[in-house]
Amino acid sequence: MENSKRTCIVTNIGPHYRYPIFSAIARRFHSDFYFGDRMYLPIKTFDYDSLEGYRGTLRNHFIGPFYWQSGALRLAFKPYDIYFFDGEPFNLSSWLMLLVCRAMGKRCIAWTHGWYGRESGLKRVVKKLYFSLYTELMVYNEYSIHLMEKEGIKAGKMFCIANALDSDKDLQIRVRLRPTSIYKDHFGNNYPTIIYCGRIQKWKRLDLILSCVARLKAKGTMVNVVFLGKDVDNVGLDRIAAQKGIESQVWLFGPCYDEAVIGEMFYNASLCLSPGNVGLTAIHALSFGCPVVTHGDFKNQNPEFDAIKPGVTGDFFKAGNLGDMTEKVLNWINKDSDARERTRAEAFKEIDTKWNIHYQIKIIEKVINER
Repeated sequence: MENSKRTCIVTNIGPHYRYPIFSAIARRFHSDFYFGDRMYLPIKTFDYDSLEGYRGTLRNHFIGPFYWQSGALRLAFKPYDIYFFDGEPFNLSSWLMLLVCRAMGKRCIAWTHGWYGRESGLKRVVKKLYFSLYTELMVYNEYSIHLMEKEGIKAGKMFCIANALDSDKDLQIRVRLRPTSIYKDHFGNNYPTIIYCGRIQKWKRLDLILSCVARLKAKGTMVNVVFLGKDVDNVGLDRIAAQKGIESQVWLFGPCYDEAVIGEMFYNASLCLSPGNVGLTAIHALSFGCPVVTHGDFKNQNPEFDAIKPGVTGDFFKAGNLGDMTEKVLNWINKDSDARERTRAEAFKEIDTKWNIHYQIKIIEKVINER
């Protein structure tokens, strides 16, 4: 069914990973897009001009933790029927746009993280007021939706949008994946291999991975670990590994942007370990059949943790607890090849069911046609 409603998507920036879903939206719904020019921290963006429906860039002005998008308010007066916003209370211009659009009888839909579970006091009140201004809310995970229901937000206006990478491209790579000797060729052994993929930063507590490897070694269990990512924070994992006497078990691969290589490494690893927040790394790993282990303090997690089903597609350990993390790792590296194959199948099922672009398009279509 063709969509006859004119839709406008206004977002703080266009992250590189969201090009596939934005492109699919542009093709399916003929939407117009407006992106902010920058955010607090550097974020890799796609080429906006390559996106069908791109109509302009908005200037983001920062005031402490808040920001204002100049040029955004005038969009409220354009002939759009539906507006999609990031659903960020920190975006001051979005408050005014919401009020103006609603006064004009236009629908406003948030594409939002929603509730984390750590909101309290004034922040809790402000977020409830902010979300009440939207006609519908597209929330990244079910965990947040449940929390928002408890806050009195109507379940009928909330839809789980999940999140996705380039799921079609990853599927093309996945169907060609087979077990390989990539880790045996590098390490010269057949030990189970742990993988971490993402930027190497101190707050991610990647030193805990090395502590886990050292602890397992002291107990007579040998494992390898590979880090895919750039050290952007002078963490010095090589130095830490040397101090712990496990440097021969550590492969600092560095940054990698070849999805075929990344897919092979995830597919052949025993598990993906993320001591800090997991985010899209969980979707990346599961897309290539790799279980994910991360901390279980959900109020301080990213929404993609919802793709992890304990004992099926991964596990959660007590945040900051090296002993519990090591036990969870030990459980996964001890699985035999049949169990590992079942895990791959469950990981693929999770991604194919929900964490993909086609699922997101169905949800957006449902939301647009809700009225």
